[in-house]
Amino acid sequence: MAQAKPASGARASIGDVAPKLADLTEDVLFGDIWERPQLSKRDRSLITCAALVATGKTEQMSFHFPRALENGVTQEELVEMITHLAFYVGWPSAMSAVAKVKELIEKKAA
Repeated sequence: MAQAKPASGARASIGDVAPKLADLTEDVLFGDIWERPQLSKRDRSLITCAALVATGKTEQMSFHFPRALENGVTQEELVEMITHLAFYVGWPSAMSAVAKVKELIEKKAA
């Protein structure tokens, strides 16, 4: 019988409902793509956050914005990226994203 994998963030949040998606998240996305040396984790984080803002995926921002800070993106760079994107992806997407940054700042301050 196959040994159960340890509970990662993906496994803990979706593993009971979508175990294959949890596997792909761990093994392919974070185990391979995020580890490729052609881009730094900082650059990958900035690109990922920009894509989330552009597509309005605010729920995923709660994970990726703090991760971006851990990977070396500054709070000022996140805000500037959102401000820049407001003119390319739409004001509502930027306003939703900056609200997520504000939540992050307030959480860090508490």
